[in-house]
Amino acid sequence: MAKRGRPKADEAEDRYEAIVQAALAELVERGYEQTTMLGIARRAGASKETLYTRFDNREGLFSALIAREGAATVARLETALDDATVDPQLSLAGFARGLLELLLREPSLSLNRAAMASPQLAALLLRHGRYATGPIVERHLAALAERGIIAIDDPRDAFTLLYGLIVEDRQIRVLLGERPPSKAALQRHAAAAVERFLTLCRVVQDDTDVDA
Repeated sequence: MAKRGRPKADEAEDRYEAIVQAALAELVERGYEQTTMLGIARRAGASKETLYTRFDNREGLFSALIAREGAATVARLETALDDATVDPQLSLAGFARGLLELLLREPSLSLNRAAMASPQLAALLLRHGRYATGPIVERHLAALAERGIIAIDDPRDAFTLLYGLIVEDRQIRVLLGERPPSKAALQRHAAAAVERFLTLCRVVQDDTDVDA
């Protein structure tokens, strides 16, 4: 009786994962300009022809990578913010920590450096990054406003404020060579940023005595 092998779908997924991880490793080590399809193929243990057949070119490979990373981020964010009844201090602080850890780690930094050299990748980073995650956070903020937790006029403006308080210029500084902050420092900053946001958007109680 012939021995059953692994399903072809699983093998294809393994090959895809190996290529993606190889591309990320090459990107981090060599930078976008020095990363080649041949180098990725060698690291992944695949043929260059396989990469070109599946992705067309280097830009196609990294486009697929950005889309994959973006989809994973969106899924995590939707899970984290799907319940508007959770303490907003906790839910938003979790979002803030996750955002900072994402933006200030490799390979996100390397992908951002690559985007500086490729308008196509830059557009993809926006599409699968802030343009994809922004509406999720905006819906969460709108739900908090409906519960009377925060007072905002426009969820989009509120998200812009929150994002600015969290990120500040930290990613730019790291991209320019500054050492990334420690995990503990990121957690402190995330908590402080959310505290400032909630303070700015707090609901002002009307203490007027109607019987006066």
